[in-house]
Amino acid sequence: MSKTAIIIPARYGSSRLEGKPLIKVEGKPIIQWVYEKAQQSELADIIIVATDDERIFNCVKEFGGNVEMTSTEHKCGSDRIKEVVMRHPEISYIVNLQGDEPLIKPESIDEVARNVKEDENADISTLIRKITSEEAENPNLVKCVKDNNGFALYFSRSKIPFERNVGKADFYGHLGIYGYKREALIKMTELPQTTYEMAESLEQLRALQNGLKIITSVVDFVPVGIDTAEDVEKFKKIVSKKL
Repeated sequence: MSKTAIIIPARYGSSRLEGKPLIKVEGKPIIQWVYEKAQQSELADIIIVATDDERIFNCVKEFGGNVEMTSTEHKCGSDRIKEVVMRHPEISYIVNLQGDEPLIKPESIDEVARNVKEDENADISTLIRKITSEEAENPNLVKCVKDNNGFALYFSRSKIPFERNVGKADFYGHLGIYGYKREALIKMTELPQTTYEMAESLEQLRALQNGLKIITSVVDFVPVGIDTAEDVEKFKKIVSKKL
């Protein structure tokens, strides 16, 4: 049976904020905030946290979530997700939902899943948002250029397109959520790193450089990822206003 899974890679170690999946906000660890957003998806049949840390494993079990242990040798979330997928032949479509995006909209999760399921030309799906020319200068914000059918042409930390003629093109920032057809995920993770990927430290360039097609959708929200202690405080303020 063909099923759609949201898989949330989560690791304890982080160069900027160690143990961030377990940091509590309003009494709930961040990984639980993300998991509960995934539960609001209308298209997901399965939700799995993929981790290599027993503390995260036990935390997810405590709040009633579905979690699987994975190897400590994985270098990226995609490899961790692939390990889980290989145990589940029933999974045909995968959404890679980052464990540090507690404010992701369930509708956006479903947009990613729907695009990769329904577009026969798409191997992978992802989200982008319109940004200003000034925002595009930030190398920490990954930019995307797309064709007229919404397929990604390239992703870069540089400002793309270059503005020789100002005001002629829109700029798009990339949101780090992906949908995969099963075969595409397996293929991408088994391919060697490519020159563009190594140059920019962007894994999605491996897919593009090997001919995989990435369909994009434009959304209108600004993500609040948790990478630093300042991000945690920002998230706390947002949550307290909503409660």
